[in-house]
Amino acid sequence: MNDFNTPMHQRRLTRSLTDRYVAGVLGGIAETYNWNPTLVRLIFIAVSLVGSGTPLLAYIVAWFIMPQE
Repeated sequence: MNDFNTPMHQRRLTRSLTDRYVAGVLGGIAETYNWNPTLVRLIFIAVSLVGSGTPLLAYIVAWFIMPQE
């Protein structure tokens, strides 16, 4: 888990093991940037409804690229 006092250039984007529903991608993004995980998920859902499947494809790619915590 990333500490709030860690400089941004030293934080590493990883999939969350504790805050996950599917693969932990959105939970990991929320932990890295100290955002509310629910807000990140709601934004993802809203963008997915408006988009043409691109957010879902990006999620799947991130699932395979992002390492676990």
